[in-house]
Amino acid sequence: MQIELMYGRDGLTIDLVDDIDITIVRKPEMPLVPDVPAAIADALAHPVEAPPLGVLAAAAQTACILICDFTRPVPNHLFLRPMIETMLANGMAADAITILVATGLHRPNLDDELVALINDPWVLATVNVVNHYARNDDDHVDFGFTPKRQVPVKLDRRFVEADLRIATGLVEPHLMAGYSGGRKVVAPGIAHEDTIRTFHSARFMEDPLAVNCNLAGNPLHEEQLAIIEILGDVYALNTVIDEDRNLSFVNFGEVVASHGQAVDHIRAYAELEMPERFSTIVTTSAGYPLDATYYQTVKGMCAATGLLAQDGDLIVASSCSEGMGSPEFIESQRMLVERGPEEFLEHVTAKALAGIDEWQTEMQLRPMRIGSIHLVTDGLSDEDHAVTGVARAASVEAAVAASVERTGDRRVAIIPEGPYVIPTVA
Repeated sequence: MQIELMYGRDGLTIDLVDDIDITIVRKPEMPLVPDVPAAIADALAHPVEAPPLGVLAAAAQTACILICDFTRPVPNHLFLRPMIETMLANGMAADAITILVATGLHRPNLDDELVALINDPWVLATVNVVNHYARNDDDHVDFGFTPKRQVPVKLDRRFVEADLRIATGLVEPHLMAGYSGGRKVVAPGIAHEDTIRTFHSARFMEDPLAVNCNLAGNPLHEEQLAIIEILGDVYALNTVIDEDRNLSFVNFGEVVASHGQAVDHIRAYAELEMPERFSTIVTTSAGYPLDATYYQTVKGMCAATGLLAQDGDLIVASSCSEGMGSPEFIESQRMLVERGPEEFLEHVTAKALAGIDEWQTEMQLRPMRIGSIHLVTDGLSDEDHAVTGVARAASVEAAVAASVERTGDRRVAIIPEGPYVIPTVA
């Protein structure tokens, strides 16, 4: 049986033997927006709990639009120009509009990568497009601390000081914050490293409610909402896409209310209840751009934990075309390999501020507590693979055959879209 997995830019076709009992785990077919330009225009003209964008722009002198960095396949080319044209038509000067790439602590998106991220030459030629740098102290405004958990609130002053503040992005399952988009594009998206490292400390990461698809009682979500309340008026343009990255949903409005509507839409498709767990699971990191690094690949691993049987095998196909990730993440992975999971967890739980990018290593512990992880990739060197902390598999087919033989269970679950689908067993 041939199955197409999301892998790199071109996908990966696997061919499994016929006597394996295969279950494909994917979203139900999602409705698509029939007329995308009309839907975006309607969203801007009829927002959720907010005035139309034209009215907001007419009352403002300056605007800052947040966009996600290259790690998210956000369809920026669909909505940035209509938003900017609406602002210009309502009296705002082009040089008063800034697009700010919400990098968090990721590297900046520059040159050809920035061109591909915006994906619209008119936008690049019309307004200023800049990156957020979380480690530049002077770039941030300090608001003090959130009242409940004392998270330091330091945000990029280009967004804070704009008259009109808009976050844009993709709403999808997120392994810590429940769902991405909306408030998350603000924090950690344009937050100072102190804010980000607090969010990613073990007191948040080890909270049982800080998991995929959960917002109720999720400490990250609650603190993000608290930061929005401290900041004041923020609006959002939210998108949801299907497995082929076609637009399924778009809205605009007050950041919390509009994000909630988008979550309600994607939740009906991304959250899947399954009748039983599997001893062998094949998953991905959803292809490019999410599987460009091993750092992001961990998201695919975590998304499948609700379906993996104890002591099962989790086989992850991820291109890792840009290697491991940041130098800090590589050092964190090296610590995991050298010290082992228990000692590594003791190390991170003893700190108030997480080491940069070590939270993703901490997330890798979640699937490691359940079963064995086997990585299929053509993007990592032997040196890189030595610090992944997981087994290496020559191919998906070979890994599946070995798992079926080891477990004696011929049932295999395949999750082609990786972290964009969250299966659980009641």
